[in-house]
Amino acid sequence: MATRYRFSVEEFERLFAEVKGVELLEGEIYEMSPIGPKHAAAVGRMTGTLASRFAGRAVIWVQNPLRIPPSSELQPDLMLLLPPDGRYESRLAEPADVLLVVEVGDSTLSYDREHKLALYAEAGIPEYWILNLVDDVLEVYREPIGRNYRSRTLYRSGEPVEFMGERLEWW
Repeated sequence: MATRYRFSVEEFERLFAEVKGVELLEGEIYEMSPIGPKHAAAVGRMTGTLASRFAGRAVIWVQNPLRIPPSSELQPDLMLLLPPDGRYESRLAEPADVLLVVEVGDSTLSYDREHKLALYAEAGIPEYWILNLVDDVLEVYREPIGRNYRSRTLYRSGEPVEFMGERLEWW
């Protein structure tokens, strides 16, 4: 009989350090979908929007690891982290560092909504956005409770979203 083996964050980092395009979710390794042009453009636009508004108040972290011990290490499309950025030279970002996680959802939309949402909520990530390219909406999740968020608000293109006292226009 076969037994499923679940990796810890430490094992994952040791064994997959040189492997690109994988992430660890609750002990299981997932191969990430290739990034297409629409996805890449959306990450670039969102990065520019957030960087222009929060420079100096948050560290802009693009497609870098988020370590969620004991058994997850994800690579969100974008995060806003607590400053200063020097703190991340000697360690990876962890949930206590995170102000906002943004995932761009196209081919990964159900994975972002189900698996990642539950993990981010359980880890206490205060705000999680899914830039839903399929339906052209921004899904904003706030107030983590257990493996879900108390609040979910949808914003259509052109409707501003409020974050850290700023009204942000998104396309």
